[in-house]
Amino acid sequence: MAPPRHDRGIDRLLAVMACLRDPERGCPWDVEQTFATIAPYTIEEAYEVAEAIRKADMGELCDELGDLLLQVVYHAQMAREGGHFDFDRVAAACVDKMVRRHPHVFAHARVESAGAQTVNWEQQKDAERAAKARAEGRAPSALDDLALGLPALMRAQKLSKRAARIGFDWPEADRVLAKVEEEIGELRAEIARGDAQDAVHEELGDLLFAVANLARKLDVDPETALRDANAKFERRFREVERRVAAEGRQPQACTLDELEAHWQAGKRAASDD
Repeated sequence: MAPPRHDRGIDRLLAVMACLRDPERGCPWDVEQTFATIAPYTIEEAYEVAEAIRKADMGELCDELGDLLLQVVYHAQMAREGGHFDFDRVAAACVDKMVRRHPHVFAHARVESAGAQTVNWEQQKDAERAAKARAEGRAPSALDDLALGLPALMRAQKLSKRAARIGFDWPEADRVLAKVEEEIGELRAEIARGDAQDAVHEELGDLLFAVANLARKLDVDPETALRDANAKFERRFREVERRVAAEGRQPQACTLDELEAHWQAGKRAASDD
């Protein structure tokens, strides 16, 4: 079927999605999807947006933002079919939230700086979380509404940040660094025992959590730092492969010392660029 014609891009997108989900004439794959099956694609598209931003590729960013918007439209269409809500309600709720959280723009409140606005924003969200907890008949927590589906490293940083806001935090980064070193020692001890994989699992998790907390204290986003480290490793490993291939060899035929020598040579060449 031909998609309905509309003047605005968002109206066309909503109409196309409705056509794709039409039980009689839509796409069989699209029709059989559910919130659960689409959710992984939603997460994937968000990461592809982040990657386009990292590369500063505006053409790719435009394309990836469209793919991410499609995910929102997809979920909204399925919700509309189930009689829960539609895209307009999603957009209206978002508008209401932005207006409510920016009284210095849309009302008569005043903020003196971006930092003050961040404090005000967090206070608004705290109030909303507390109201939600009361409506659900439970005591509010500083850790409410931290999605379990977040990447674990990101969630660790957010957990420690929430705890810090009520004073559960070391005053300086050196104390957190000492905690990282303590966790490394505990991990070494469990590895040395050699027969307690569950304990190694737990201590490694504690170490990663401490590192995420250290990143927060140093005002470093651990997800971005690790993503950059991944990219650096990939560049350097590919350079090792290139250098080995230039010798007419395969990496698996090299000794570890030979591979390490190529790695160090690649690092030196990169630092000379």
